[in-house]
Amino acid sequence: MTLNNSRGLLHNPTGSLATGLLPVACGIMSAMWIRLLNVPASPSICRILMLSQLLLWGVLAGVLPSAASAERVDNWLDVVRQTPYWESQGMARNLTTIRRWVLLSEGYCSKPQRHILFDHRGQFVGFIDNADNTEATNRRLNEARERLAAEHRVADWSPGTDMSQGYPFALSCNQPYVDMNESIARMVGSEKDYRLWGTWDGLRVGSATSPVSLVTLIRLVYEHLEDQGRISFPASVMPTFMGKTIIESGGIKHALSTVSARGIMQLRPSVLDDCEIPKDFRLHRMAQVDCALRLVEQNDRNLQQPFNAVFGKLPEKKRRLLYGLLLTQAYQIGVGRMIELLQDNELGKAAQYFTAHADHLSAEDIQVGMIYHNMGRRDLGMLTLYYVTDVGIATEALCASSEMQNDAWCDRPLRE
Repeated sequence: MTLNNSRGLLHNPTGSLATGLLPVACGIMSAMWIRLLNVPASPSICRILMLSQLLLWGVLAGVLPSAASAERVDNWLDVVRQTPYWESQGMARNLTTIRRWVLLSEGYCSKPQRHILFDHRGQFVGFIDNADNTEATNRRLNEARERLAAEHRVADWSPGTDMSQGYPFALSCNQPYVDMNESIARMVGSEKDYRLWGTWDGLRVGSATSPVSLVTLIRLVYEHLEDQGRISFPASVMPTFMGKTIIESGGIKHALSTVSARGIMQLRPSVLDDCEIPKDFRLHRMAQVDCALRLVEQNDRNLQQPFNAVFGKLPEKKRRLLYGLLLTQAYQIGVGRMIELLQDNELGKAAQYFTAHADHLSAEDIQVGMIYHNMGRRDLGMLTLYYVTDVGIATEALCASSEMQNDAWCDRPLRE
């Protein structure tokens, strides 16, 4: 069939192909606007409407995400540095959810041979099943990261290795050294082998015929030091202290970390030296608790003034809760670094923002945000980010046990 100016599929009575198509295009794309505006469907009106729609599409193309807008970044810390402070809102709750999956083998971690991925706000974004070896698992993780970015589940992605973090962040569900139920059993002495007795610093705890639980030991050492006037922090700190014992060592006497921290409270040699614990007694559980409680006392005295200078105007409940969280964090990173996170010109920027906008953030969000926005500085990393969250999960699990449900130390809210 021959197409020409007088007949055929592309009939154009005006002699212009573009003008001939205009009424058709106008009828398809702009009929709604013509009706709404009550204007005639003339070629000039159609041209205006078509140009307007093309302009709108151009604007949207620059605003809406596309496959090209999902960028690969070389360093996951670039994602951290680009995260606005306000995005810490709700982060603690999200982080608690995924850390509970990991520690309690729940949710997407009900199968241990998995990794879960989460974004800069602690939100779960996906998971992978592990491969047969570490290298292949890392490839799967990086493929998942790139795919999540292409699907606009995250704005950026960064490849990780077995030695460095990537983005979205990844957590292994396989935690061979974490057994929450066994750790709680050691704490409450549910089995005979988990009970103990001994003497330290003039204090006797239990006896060979009547051993006690680790919780009882901690309580008696605390009361002993309090009676001597050697500690003054409130008993409200003690539930978290017990949760800290679970996270630090699982209550295992001979626990040893890669940085030479040892014993049930994972104390470093320099701390044990400060406590004047003889080398032959450095794994003694009463000595460990004694030294750890005195460390908390020292941290408490050093942290109060810097904390109040920044957060002293918070409502009382939020202020007390936040202080307890930062005191727990100080046990892990040291009170010196904790004070830097409050006072330093660079590290303290997050704290300054959070105190000015505290109405929109929970105490837990502020604590997590102070760490998140400083990751990669002063040796603060992923373990630091979720340490306090893990302690809270362990404390709640311990206090939910039948042996501790009605205990005075557990009879108080642990979260805001």
